[in-house]
Formats: sequence, C-alpha cells, structure tokens
Amino acid sequence: MNRTLRSAGELAAAGLLSPEAVAALAPVEARYAVAVTPEVAALIRAGHEDVARQYLPDPAELRTAPHELDDPTADAPFTPVKGVVHRYPDRALLKPLLACPVYCRFCFRREAVGPDGGLLTEAELEAALDWFARTPAVREAILTGGDPLILSPRRLGRILARLAALPHIETLRIHSRVPVADPGRVTPALLGALETGKPLYLCVHANAAAEFTPAAGAALRALHGAGVVLLGQSVLLRGVNDSPEALEALFRAMLRHRVKPYYLHQLDPAPGTARFAVPVKEGLALLAALRGRVTGLAWPVYVQERPGGGGKYPLGMPAMQMGAGQAARSG
Repeated sequence: MNRTLRSAGELAAAGLLSPEAVAALAPVEARYAVAVTPEVAALIRAGHEDVARQYLPDPAELRTAPHELDDPTADAPFTPVKGVVHRYPDRALLKPLLACPVYCRFCFRREAVGPDGGLLTEAELEAALDWFARTPAVREAILTGGDPLILSPRRLGRILARLAALPHIETLRIHSRVPVADPGRVTPALLGALETGKPLYLCVHANAAAEFTPAAGAALRALHGAGVVLLGQSVLLRGVNDSPEALEALFRAMLRHRVKPYYLHQLDPAPGTARFAVPVKEGLALLAALRGRVTGLAWPVYVQERPGGGGKYPLGMPAMQMGAGQAARSG
C-alpha cells in the first residue's frame, strides 16, 4: 500500500486488477513500463475509473494502428545532442532522464520511457548544457523527459542553476506529473532546488479532477509559495475527460489549486493508444460547449502536433468557426 506498484501481478495483489488479467498483461508489461504510486492507487481503489484508465495496463496496448508512430512528435530529427530537442527557434527541451513516477498508458514517449531509461551520464549532461550555452537564440529551457522532478534535488538544482546562469536564458519550464501523482516528493529540498533567480514555470500534467487530492493540493500550495508559476496541461482522452462536465471539473479543479489551464493536447498517435483517441471535431465541440460556462482563466489552448515534428498548432475558436468538414480536415 505504501510503495509504487510496478507489475500486473503487484496491481492484482493490491486489488487494482483481477488475478485473471495478469497472464494476458505479461506481454504488455514486457514492452511498456508500469508504475502506479500509492496516491494513484488510492484513487483507483476509490472507484475513479477516469484515473484507472490512465494508468492500468490493457491488452489493447499491443495493437498498433496504421497511423501510429514510435516517435509521433519526431523528437529524433531535432536532437542536436543527446538529451536536447530543438524544434522551435527560441526554446529547447532538455531531457535529463526518461523515467517517471507513473507511466501513462497513452504516453507519446512510451517506446522510450521506463525505470531504467535515459538518465544522462555526467558527460552527456555536460554536452547538453554546453549546447544551451552556445545557442544564444534559445531563450527558454524546458525540462521534460521523463519527469525531471524525480531527479535528486541536488542534481536538479545544479541543472537549473547552470541554465539560469546563461544570460540568454530568460525563462525556465518544467513538465511534471509529480505534484498530482507523487506529491510526497515536493519536499523542502526540492523547493530549494527550484530557487533559480529567473522565472520558473511548472506545467502540471493532470487529466481528471480527481487527481487533485488533498496531498496534491498541499504540494501545489508549497510550489506556489516558493514562487513557481503553475500551469496545467492535459490530454483529451476517451473515457477520461471526453465530456463537457469532465473538462469543466478538471479546469475548475486546476484553478482552485492555483494552476492556470495552459494546454489541452490532442492525443499524439503513439503505438497502442487508439482506444484513447477523440476526433478533433469532437474535441472542438466539447470546448464549444464550455464557452460561457467557465471563466476565461479556465480556458486552455487546444493544440495538436504537426506531422514530422512541425510543432504544435492551436485548434481553438477560429477552427470552431469554420465548417465542420473544414475543422476536421485542418486537424
């Protein structure tokens, strides 16, 4: 009950899966990492199907649709050195590791992430930081992965300090599930590591209102109190948040916890994720149904990745104003 569950057998022993499901899931967990933290397990045990669907493995993950890709955001062609993705002129990603506290069943990097995956060596990290130092066009450094907040506070603090010391870096950003999926990691040591002297934005990944537990709320209050600007990013997912009521509850939960909804992502076509897909036309209709129901503060930008690493583009109100057929084609 007090540790992360990392196999179908452990999930079944904890009462989160039926014993009969374990054998069918063996090939799934052999290919894709499994991890369910105690905080997430408690939500699943309490009957939150919208949370369970995000984290519990399913045999459907082994069915790859024709349109699905191992690298749907095309990170590889935009990787000048290991651990760096430079897709936009003024910002770049730094992936110091590819491990996470939990593993989402719809993850667009699911072919790469895992508990043993992608921790940059000291030499590789130095090469990545040197790339940032000699690329003055980059004004924003974005730490992602994997989940940067599971790094030791010492290592994370050192990375942030090195980036913040670069004159051309104006803002820092971190993408993380930790505040909602493993909030106990938000310790005084971690908060100290986030003290950079430059604006730091934390994009909190959450897809259901239930993920904002009391423990998550305490973690988010601590981060806000430390001067971290909190943004929310979510993925539109079938069976999780594909109704106006679910999206409204999610965005309101974010605002109550000092998190500004920032991005609502159209699902990236990673292998074995088709069961989560919501068509763009339907996503636009869901957001249109919220117009006038929620404050503008609760309104994220609905975005989709262009094929071949072309970056994100908005699917917002201008697309809604087009004809339905046009909107579908543009998505």
